[in-house]
Amino acid sequence: MTTPPGPLSPEQQQQIVTQIGNGLASMAPPGWRRLRTEHRAVGRHLETDVLITGPDGTTQPIAAPPELVQLLGTLRAGMYQPGQGTWLAATLTFDAAQGTSVDFMLDQEPAWRRTPPPIGFQDELRFFPRSDQHIPPWLRQRAGLAPAPVATPPADAPEALRVPRVHDGLDESGRPVVNREPLSPAERDRVLQYLDGAPVVLASRSYDADAFDPDREPLVPLNFRTDGRWYWPGAVAYYLREHGVAPDPELLGHIRALRFTLPEVGEPERELAVAAITGQPST
Repeated sequence: MTTPPGPLSPEQQQQIVTQIGNGLASMAPPGWRRLRTEHRAVGRHLETDVLITGPDGTTQPIAAPPELVQLLGTLRAGMYQPGQGTWLAATLTFDAAQGTSVDFMLDQEPAWRRTPPPIGFQDELRFFPRSDQHIPPWLRQRAGLAPAPVATPPADAPEALRVPRVHDGLDESGRPVVNREPLSPAERDRVLQYLDGAPVVLASRSYDADAFDPDREPLVPLNFRTDGRWYWPGAVAYYLREHGVAPDPELLGHIRALRFTLPEVGEPERELAVAAITGQPST
């Protein structure tokens, strides 16, 4: 499959993800439980890992076939956003019981098996140009670029919205890791009231799988809410309610500072949140 001349539509992206899943399934033993591929790329440097969990629960790595690497390259090129770049790492998981999940890393440096040379990062910025504000400091350093100038925003510039971490990382098996103090029952209820009371600004009709309990029916809301200063996915309230996972400490501190009282959220704040979530400029 060759690289398309323009960006891929969401439907085309899904078609490629499906092709990848079908290709991995054809290589897996009958009764497989989970297929997982991790792809890291910068410039011409590529790293692809494939893990297959068989019917007995044993996970083993296999060599990534060239067709898989080509499809991942097509997907990466087709998801390029002018000025913003494209993802540098992707994890695609196909679970026989829970379905498909995908995770793309746009700005965070991947965990390379072998760190690429500077030319790889320079090629990345040539192949998928980014404007200065979308080149993270680590990528500037790897590519040998000078640090970005620090711009002073106008006095009346709105404060950038913040988004919390749903969890603190992943363990070797891909399960989420959390290192946070649990909330008391009383504060838990007040935080949930705050999180659930904020207006929904973006939502899907489907639900995501529970990362802490993958055997559960997918019930994690695929929506976003905002209070005008932060925006957060529905997973934040869900994991607090179902598993006692406290929100990101900085978001929690923000809620406490407001004495658990939700501020008024107007249309401009909602539009800014949608723009931040989708990566599109607000109107």
